[in-house]
Amino acid sequence: MSRATLTVVAVAGAMLVGAACASAASITLVPSEVGPRVYGQVRGVGMVVWFDVTEPGIAKSLETAGMEATRWPGGTPADAYHWQTNTMMQCQGHSFHANAHSTFDNFMQDVAIPAHLDTAVVVNYGSNRDCNGGADPAEAVAWVAYANRTKHYDITWWTVGGELWNRNTIDMHSQGGNPAQYAEVEATQYYSQMKAASPIPIHICVDVNPRFPNWDATVLSRAKYDCVEMHYYAQGRNVDDQRLIHNGALNLTKRIRMLKEELAAAGHPDTPIYLGEIGSTGGRTGKQTQSIVQALYAAQVIGEIVDEGIPRATWWLGYSNCYLPENGGDFSSSLYGYQNFGGGMIFSGGPAANCRASDVPPLGTLLPTADAFFVAKYFVRDGEHVVGVRARSLPDVKVYASTYRSGYALLLVNRSENASVSIPVQIEGRASGPGGTIVTYDKQLYDASAHGEWLMPTVSQLPPWQGSVTVNLPPWSITAVQIN
Repeated sequence: MSRATLTVVAVAGAMLVGAACASAASITLVPSEVGPRVYGQVRGVGMVVWFDVTEPGIAKSLETAGMEATRWPGGTPADAYHWQTNTMMQCQGHSFHANAHSTFDNFMQDVAIPAHLDTAVVVNYGSNRDCNGGADPAEAVAWVAYANRTKHYDITWWTVGGELWNRNTIDMHSQGGNPAQYAEVEATQYYSQMKAASPIPIHICVDVNPRFPNWDATVLSRAKYDCVEMHYYAQGRNVDDQRLIHNGALNLTKRIRMLKEELAAAGHPDTPIYLGEIGSTGGRTGKQTQSIVQALYAAQVIGEIVDEGIPRATWWLGYSNCYLPENGGDFSSSLYGYQNFGGGMIFSGGPAANCRASDVPPLGTLLPTADAFFVAKYFVRDGEHVVGVRARSLPDVKVYASTYRSGYALLLVNRSENASVSIPVQIEGRASGPGGTIVTYDKQLYDASAHGEWLMPTVSQLPPWQGSVTVNLPPWSITAVQIN
């Protein structure tokens, strides 16, 4: 299987300057309307201890996709993980395991540091080594001290436990899954002790989920925290392409706003929200996870969380094992796509656990959702801010806008499977510019994967413009436009 990068230094038919637009569709940027600050760390991806992180090329692939943040050692398995021995206890019937090569230091030195990733760590709250009680808080405190005092990794984001609100998580405390006990133990045995162990300021996050308001109300009022970690999966066992494309990201925004209301009610309105896990389905993964459909959803997620001023997010997940049709995921013909494997990973792990070599591209290949992040790195730049935008007659196009260096950037998602659209773009207060860049990933590029060719987004240069810039969006496409 091959992988090609298409770079075109020209208009190349993707962008026309000053062309007449046949439809009434239009986009106007309004720089005077200043929105939230943009955080580069929303371009993040989680990594997991059960995948061999010493495989060659992992750091390079994360850099290529534009990732700025990561998370370790995983979600729910973190509550069975003991970092000092790199072992995973199989508490409550869970069969988690840790790859012998994937120690904390190997992860930092082989992946996080060379890829220039800001790292978040989930510490074990749920279980001790004998699976007969909660974790020893001293283990978490020692991890902070080792990371920041001994090794000087300067890790500033730490979360106590993974999804403790989830009935399927690992919590061996006397009242497993009880929010009052979680808040009390976190506040009295983790929070101050972890902060004291670090020579630099750190954030301590607690687990929240607005779908469980009683959990959140208790934890937010009783725990001690500097940030909260929320997870979001748009679908459960039943997956649907159109529902994911049109509603998935919008429902995330609703969930974020619910959490903001909960934080305000608890007297902590400015608490940073960390989206520690984001995915398309919380059920068994099928072919949708490897298609252009999930990529379209991911691009909208990035746009929505930028608009909401979220400081940090990590997609679930970077590298992992495959799930085949016989493993129970949805591979029905009603879903668009060609792959006969699914999985949470957005980079190919090659023929790793349960992946057939004939199915997957070479290790490190950007899969469609990683291609969405590649496009987004031309839109998301740390320290910029959201600007107002007026979109007219564009029911199938999502539009996001921000400042970008001395100009502006747009992230455009065409959610129509069959129709292209041509859109004139104007900037209030600016009549011309020296050019820019346009980056696109679309259904046509993805369709090449049906024949084993995994094409990356196209990159082309925008020449000097006068009056307006007209953008052509192919069907089912993700486009970033930088206008100088």
